[in-house]
Amino acid sequence: MSELRHDGVVRAEVDGGVAVVTLNRPDQRNALNREIQAAIPRVLADLDAADDVDAIVLTGADPAFCAGVDLKELGSGAAGGDSAGLVLPKDQRGPFPPHRTPIIGAVNGVAITGGLEVALACDFLVASERARFADTHARVGVMPGWGLTVLLPQAVGIRRAREMSITGNFVDAPTALAWGLVNHVVAHDELLPFARQLAADVVGVPRDGVRRMLQTYDETADVTLAEGWRIEATVSREWLAGGLDAAEVESRRQAIVDRGRTQL
Repeated sequence: MSELRHDGVVRAEVDGGVAVVTLNRPDQRNALNREIQAAIPRVLADLDAADDVDAIVLTGADPAFCAGVDLKELGSGAAGGDSAGLVLPKDQRGPFPPHRTPIIGAVNGVAITGGLEVALACDFLVASERARFADTHARVGVMPGWGLTVLLPQAVGIRRAREMSITGNFVDAPTALAWGLVNHVVAHDELLPFARQLAADVVGVPRDGVRRMLQTYDETADVTLAEGWRIEATVSREWLAGGLDAAEVESRRQAIVDRGRTQL
């Protein structure tokens, strides 16, 4: 049974090990005012620490995923500060706090500028057919601060990233799929069921393996290829040194075989 854990501008419901987090300012296209920026890290940290949450789906209340930093608040001067209205901790990398629980982005509409950065911070993305992506930082007259110039080239390549950033043009869902920005594009009504199923697939994998795998990806992201190979080899040796239960390995092997038969 679904249990509401948070309400307000960031809403979270938990069911079967999956938390669905919804940015909830639909009339403002889920724009990131100070309130929602403060709520995102708080809600995600709470879910990451929960023993009954193994995967998180992040989406927006229709019709948008996230329109970026609230420009009305920014333009009025109400945002304050010295960083384009960003109120997240200055030593925090990106819009999310450090976390171990995988986050799947379910992009239901436009993901623009800061909203695109929120999407890029997810571990991977599923898009509705209505999804649109754009980087309008330069058009607005601000510079990104949540990792866009790092994460967007990783997703689509440096030339496509530059094109998006210096034109501000929108990219539709099929193009985002072709470019590698998203993993899947589905019918709008199927977006959350599809994302929930992917999250349920994550829940079905032992938690320690999921978390160590994502940690290794993070550790190898900022280093040379040679150093990445070294890190992975070290992690593998240390993991095996912890010991393996032969009966447990066999049980998992059989479960993988049985599951594979349903997917072929």
